[in-house]
Amino acid sequence: MRIARFSLNESPRYAFVQEDQSDGKDYLVELDGYPLGPGTVKPTGKRYALDADGVRLLAPVIPSKVFGLAKNYEAHAQFMHEAGHSEVAHAPEDMWIFTKPSTSVIGPDDPIVIPQYSHDMNFEPEVAVVMGRIAKNVTENEAMDYVLGFTCVNDVTLRDLQGGDPMWTRAKGFDTSCPLGPWIQTDLNWADAKISFTLNGEDVPEASGTTAGLIHSIPQQIAAISSFSTLLPGDVILTGTPNASGHLDPGDEAVVHVEGIGSLRNIVVRG
Repeated sequence: MRIARFSLNESPRYAFVQEDQSDGKDYLVELDGYPLGPGTVKPTGKRYALDADGVRLLAPVIPSKVFGLAKNYEAHAQFMHEAGHSEVAHAPEDMWIFTKPSTSVIGPDDPIVIPQYSHDMNFEPEVAVVMGRIAKNVTENEAMDYVLGFTCVNDVTLRDLQGGDPMWTRAKGFDTSCPLGPWIQTDLNWADAKISFTLNGEDVPEASGTTAGLIHSIPQQIAAISSFSTLLPGDVILTGTPNASGHLDPGDEAVVHVEGIGSLRNIVVRG
């Protein structure tokens, strides 16, 4: 099942995304409630094409908090070392967890804005976990019971600030640094989800990978984070970028693709 958040003439609402077998196109089936809250939701009977006038996909959630995992793939840790961004050539034994504020979240086709104080903004394509239930001190075995679904994310990072920003607050938490979308997919092979990236329509194979290469698995991440912070419905975990990252310039089209979810597209602009 796919759950989208969209606006109709600037009015936000939720929908199931369903394919019409007659034409093979996806449509938004509007819902009358909030799918991340208690109770049930049901269709209103209204349906909209994704390209209908006045319809625009939004970030599928506005989380109370976003957590991310750094160097959670061996290939990315090696890339960071070879690029001169890390003195250590291997991934850390313990999880490196950082946060992004809710104000960093944007949706599909929203602009990623390069701050005036940065000149090296990088893309990082990843799978994001969207929580569906309150989770506190959950075990690895029960962790996935608290997940609503998954979406694409671009963990945009100001690489030139990261080294001098020990907590990565500006490097990873600036406005527009967390594009999410295009929707939440509740049914995904999360243990082996294929991630890829295109820049200006060209594949970037060195940025691709699969969650099968995660050092700390998704259940391990949820258990660890919930041990010190209560995860609320709609909160998001960025699971890590699988391989190389790369530079973004004004005018670039950045597209994250996760097999089984879809594609998240954003354009880069200078602030």
